[in-house]
Formats: sequence, structure tokens, C-alpha cells
Amino acid sequence: MSDQDGSSLNKIEQLDKEHVFGTWSYQSEVQPTQIIDSDGVRFTDADGQEFIDFSGQLMCSNLGHSAEHVTEAISDQADETPYVAPNFTTEARARLGEKLAEVTPGNLSKTFFSTSGTEAVEAAIKIAKFYTGKDKIISRYRSYHGATYGSISVTGDPRRLAAEPGIPGAIKAPDPYAYGSTMDPMESLDYIDEMLMLEGDTVAAILVEPIVGSNGILVPPEEYLPRLKEIAHDHGALLICDEVMAGFGRTGEWFGSDVFGVQPDIMTMAKGLTGAYQPLGATIVTPEIAEHFEDNMLTHGHTYAGHPIACAAGLATIETYQEQNLIERASDIGDYLTDQLDDLATAHPSIGDTRGVGLFQGIELSKRSDERVPFGEREDKLAKGGTVVDEVAQTAYEEGAYVANMINTLIIAPPLTITEAEIDEAIDALDYALEVSDAAMED
Repeated sequence: MSDQDGSSLNKIEQLDKEHVFGTWSYQSEVQPTQIIDSDGVRFTDADGQEFIDFSGQLMCSNLGHSAEHVTEAISDQADETPYVAPNFTTEARARLGEKLAEVTPGNLSKTFFSTSGTEAVEAAIKIAKFYTGKDKIISRYRSYHGATYGSISVTGDPRRLAAEPGIPGAIKAPDPYAYGSTMDPMESLDYIDEMLMLEGDTVAAILVEPIVGSNGILVPPEEYLPRLKEIAHDHGALLICDEVMAGFGRTGEWFGSDVFGVQPDIMTMAKGLTGAYQPLGATIVTPEIAEHFEDNMLTHGHTYAGHPIACAAGLATIETYQEQNLIERASDIGDYLTDQLDDLATAHPSIGDTRGVGLFQGIELSKRSDERVPFGEREDKLAKGGTVVDEVAQTAYEEGAYVANMINTLIIAPPLTITEAEIDEAIDALDYALEVSDAAMED
């Protein structure tokens, strides 16, 4: 019998399949796997098989699965005050706001707390529109900013299509994607500059991931983001940087913006903010933007804005990054990871490109070694069935390494605590798995 009928699932997995929606999926294809334990950079399924978490789950488990300071902070806050309405405060919320002003670029200083990355982006969109009095947001085609209505509207990822027409004023621009685009990365900036000119004085902000995450780990040229900020400001628009995936040490810097020496006007974050120990999003702005709302109402809010337990987790997470020197460590061990991926690329002709920064890396596959012919296309995100890239990821999983994949790219984003020996173990699994794509190449 087919696995799709649930015959291979245990009781818990069957209950989950029957009663819980799987995300971004045809429900007939959902096959949940029960996880019963996790420790360090590893997790264990109900059959007792252990896996190296080589993608940090959804690129969010920056601290791995054994961050004791964070779990203790969660427990202590739950004992002290598990919840208060947003018009009250707690020491955890106030201290976390102060800490974010400390670690974010430049003079970003005041934060709105939500519960997820998509909500952080929703807040950023609204704040930009309220502050500028303008209606349009320019984002890029190879991007993901969230699943709620505003965030999916500014997302370029093809998963947005089912939600369209979306919110008014969402405009897409080309990407800095040297390997898979017809346009040079810096030429794409000229295009955006012209877009702003042709739109007139109607654009509130340009919204970008400094390093694109789930749409391919796209690292722009060093001068790209500084020039993009200049272009935005030349036209009276803000720069919003979505740091939900690249933030909190993954790049070997606190944030992806720091890699390029840029302070955005608004920054969004989630995932690594708590290392995924609690759901927490944040939107931080400059003092100038914050000042605007002293006498103009911020018409935005959530029941769980600044949830005490989530904020306690966030504060403890940042303290862990600092106390264990994990940001610098991610840079150093990221160099080791880069070397190992380069060796893989030499050994496997189906690797068309490797790219990334620190512990935020991608392997893009190709059917041909002399030109880019992807195994996975954008439309595959909306199709039933799997691709060769899915098969490679599944084979690596069977060999003990969990590797997320999106469209045509394997995403390598392990916890910042990973060791060289653990990297070697996961690379061995990938080395074996890539034989699948090598064998599927065109002659």
C-alpha cells in the first residue's frame, strides 16, 4: 500500500495526519514524522533513528536543542508571570527591548514585539506606510516574507500566487542572482532605481532580505545593499531589512545587514531571536520613526505582543550568543563549512553552485555541468510529487543528516554550536546523497 494512505505511520503520526493540517502541502502527501527527543545538534525520531540537524529545522534552531539558559529562563518566567496584557510590562520585555537596541545595527532603538516573522513583516509594512504617508512596497521576486496577507503579498516566492491579488501596492523587482538570472546583480539596482522614478513619490519602502534565505541563499555583491539604501532614500523611501532567517549570528555577524555595513530604517526578526525555543517576532525602527508615533497613533497590536515567556526566552538567547561567543564562532566554523562544501562541489558534477556566508550556505544543483539547467523549478513549489532535489535531501536524511531544500537549492544552516566533526558527519551523508543527482544529469 502507498505511504500516502498513512499505513507506514505510527499511532501519533496517524492522529496528526488526521487532525492537523500540514503546512504548504497537498494534504494527501503529508507524512508527519514523530520526533521524541533532541540534544545538541541532533534529534531522534520515534523509530530511534538519530539525525544531525544540518538545517536548524526551518533555519531557526540557532542554539541547537540544549540551550539550558534559555529553558531555565522560560521556566522561571512561567513561574513568575506567564502572561500580562500588552499595556503592562515585565522586566523581560523591557530588558529585551534594551538588548535589541544594543545588538542591532546603528541607532535602531525601539521595538514592536509579535509572535512570528510574518507578523514582524506585517508591522514593518504598516509602520512604513504610516510614517511616510505612502502606499507602495517594492520587494523582490526571489523572496519570502511570510504567510499572512500583507507578508505573502510582498513575497515573490510562487506560493504567493494562491493568495493574490493580495494587498494593494505590492510591487516586485529583480534580484541580485548572478547564477540564475539574465540580469547582473548591480544592473538590478538600476532597474529598481528606475522603478522608483516611474512610480513617482508613492513608494513607502523597499523590503529585502539582505541575504535571501529559502529562495536560494542569494548573497549580493558587497556594494549592493549600501547602494540600495541610497537609492531608496534618494526617492524618499525607507529600507526595510527582513532578518528573520539571516539574523542572530547565522552569517558570522549579528545580522545580514552587518555583513554589508548597512543600517536599515526598519528591521524585522524572529527565528534566531529565541533560537525557536518560543514563538517571537520583532520589528525595530530608528529614533526618527519612533518619534513619529509620539503624536500619531500606532494603529497596530496583538494580544500576545511582548509575551513575557517569549521575551524571557529572547533575552536569554541573546545572552547565550554573547556569553558563548557564538557570533564569532559561526564565522570561524563557517569558513570550515565553506571548505567542505567546496570539496563536495569538486567531487560532484551535479553541484552547479555553492554560496553563502558563515553557517548560512546553499548548494544549487544542475543537470548539466557546463550550464545552469535546474532539477527544480519555481513552479515545483506548487506541484504534487517530488524532484531530484527532494530525492537528494531524502537520501541524506536516510543517511542521518536532515537538510532542508527549496526549489533547486539544499539549505545548510546548522545550529551555531555545531562542531567540525559534526559537519564532517553531515557532509559524508550529503556526499553519498549527491550521487543521486549526479546519476540524474543529462548527457
